[in-house]
Amino acid sequence: MNKNQILELIAVHTREILPGLDAHVFVELDRLVDLGANSVDRAEIAMLVQESLSLSVPRVELFGPKNIGELADLFMKKLHGA
Repeated sequence: MNKNQILELIAVHTREILPGLDAHVFVELDRLVDLGANSVDRAEIAMLVQESLSLSVPRVELFGPKNIGELADLFMKKLHGA
């Protein structure tokens, strides 16, 4: 799986959790908080993406990424064993 596919997964799960984003074009610099996600929403989105990727990322590591591009990078690293 490549970064664009992970970004699409993030977008799909974000749309599931946050209604009203159907027409939004997601870009790497989008921040979930700016899209209307509270802390519970962000945790839910991260959990759904991890389930889709069959990953388990420690919660503390999920606090580092500042935008969805960085979140996708984190998932890429974990997916490829880094």
